[in-house]
Amino acid sequence: MRLAGLLAAALFGAAAAFPAAAQDAARGAEMAAHRCANCHGDDGRSRMEGIPSLAGQPALFITTQMILFREGLRQVPAMVAFAEGLPDRDIEDLAAHFASLPPGPPEDRPARDPALFAAGQALIGPRNCAVCHLPSLAGREQVPRIIGQREDFLARTMAEYRDGVRVGADSQMNGAVVGLSDPQLAALAHYLSQRD
Repeated sequence: MRLAGLLAAALFGAAAAFPAAAQDAARGAEMAAHRCANCHGDDGRSRMEGIPSLAGQPALFITTQMILFREGLRQVPAMVAFAEGLPDRDIEDLAAHFASLPPGPPEDRPARDPALFAAGQALIGPRNCAVCHLPSLAGREQVPRIIGQREDFLARTMAEYRDGVRVGADSQMNGAVVGLSDPQLAALAHYLSQRD
């Protein structure tokens, strides 16, 4: 309960500042070139295993994740160190920059496996992914874009939600993947990664 209260307070503070500030994508691009490109790619498309692509992600989603890192509510050591003490304006400008980039698959995306793709596609409907992520799976507001994302990142993230070791802004993802086997998560990740 305490975690939920801290999260709500952090997000409320950011939400209060977010609409009032004019986000500066150009300023965010300059910061990203020096601080984010090595891992997330200079075009927002990650080329590093396990590191998500940020191009085309909703600005509010990026802002929310950065606040979770900054406040110590989400633990990814490299990101917690980066976000520590980061002012709201910097977070908002970085989010505006990445949201402005055209999304697309990483250059090192593996070839499509038709059987795995079909198995993942069969799981999307019953898991109601389109309810939160939209029918296009492009995300909205605080919900991430999941199509064209790195397959390895998606598989690991869904396993973390399933196993209860990943903290999100709500528990929807934990429920969406509960009971799925590793092969089923791999199929879902493959399908999502291959969708453009």
